[in-house]
Amino acid sequence: MKNIINAENAPSAIGPYSHGTTYGDLIFTSGQLPVCKVKGGVVEGGVAEQSKQSLENLNHVLLAGGGSLDTVLKTTCYLADINDFAAFNEVYKAYFKTDCPARSCFAVKDLPLGVKVEIEAIAHIKSK
Repeated sequence: MKNIINAENAPSAIGPYSHGTTYGDLIFTSGQLPVCKVKGGVVEGGVAEQSKQSLENLNHVLLAGGGSLDTVLKTTCYLADINDFAAFNEVYKAYFKTDCPARSCFAVKDLPLGVKVEIEAIAHIKSK
């Protein structure tokens, strides 16, 4: 049965979608933008600061769905500029220190709100 994830600590969706869904023991997240719920709006700075915020938002959604960054099986990462790939990787590897999940990462023409990065994931729910 599909369940909708509403992560209290993540910023509100900017469109007609949920933070994520669960089905069985899997979690599917929507793309997480570098929007700070506390301060409101897109975080200031470059791709490093924006990547950190997107990963923090992703973690909030995963936790609300019963998972965590440790249960991520695959991420899809969208960059506004492929030249930010190395800087993005530096932040990413700080969040996925060991047993990195499978990943796709590519540049796209534009991202919502003019951001530099968006990250989505597929994870599993933690065993109880």
